Amino acid sequence: MPARAVDRDDALPLWAQVQRDLRRRAGRGEFDDAFPGENVLVAQYDVSRNTVREALRALREEGLVTAERGRAPRLVRGREIQQPVGALYSLFESVRAAGLSQRSVVRRLERQTDGLVAVRLGLEESTPLVHLERLRLADDEPLALDRVWLPASLGDALLDVDFTHTSLYEELAGRAGVRLQGGEEQIRAALPSPAERALLACRPDTAVFAIERSGRVGDRVVEWRQTVVRGDRFAFRAEFSAGGYRLAVSSLVGGR
Repeated sequence: MPARAVDRDDALPLWAQVQRDLRRRAGRGEFDDAFPGENVLVAQYDVSRNTVREALRALREEGLVTAERGRAPRLVRGREIQQPVGALYSLFESVRAAGLSQRSVVRRLERQTDGLVAVRLGLEESTPLVHLERLRLADDEPLALDRVWLPASLGDALLDVDFTHTSLYEELAGRAGVRLQGGEEQIRAALPSPAERALLACRPDTAVFAIERSGRVGDRVVEWRQTVVRGDRFAFRAEFSAGGYRLAVSSLVGGR
């Protein structure tokens, strides 16, 4: 049965539509056990063999699949995004630096009050805040659910920003004149809620990394952030020497 992912009235070439859908399916874990061969893909998408081969060629160039003469295509695992722990980093910049497309689905951008968060920011419980919630995508596949709160005195300048393709830290610097200088971060393993699992397209047996982060300018806390990252796309790596060590987080985009 065709995958029904090809629209012959679409201006996008058929091979590009097949490529896009294969990337989506890979991100959802459909090819964990085996990647379909050319004959299967021709039947699924109801397209020519040349169309399938062009889609696979493009995916090989991206590094998502590999194929050797006489062997079926295979999913490439271990494509990584480096995120240093113990240093100020931006997920936006990390995804972009890896050569992957970065996009966010903005779920909430509004003024609100939250007594618990205000206290974490060192503010009175009734202090107005700006809350931004985004689903973070890498190459159009769910990677993280990101929630951040800022004092309204800073965040009000961001209420009209389209965060689909831009970084919070870039906008905060450009519109509010604020650049984070440091902070604290805690990372722990957790089970996602049913809503988080659905948003992140997680399988039932997939855990997540729950990250809590406070960002500072001098001694002032200006950001409180909670991020839920798919656990099947992250690994920890430490580099060390006689003089010390550096711990990094790697996001396994395009693999599991």
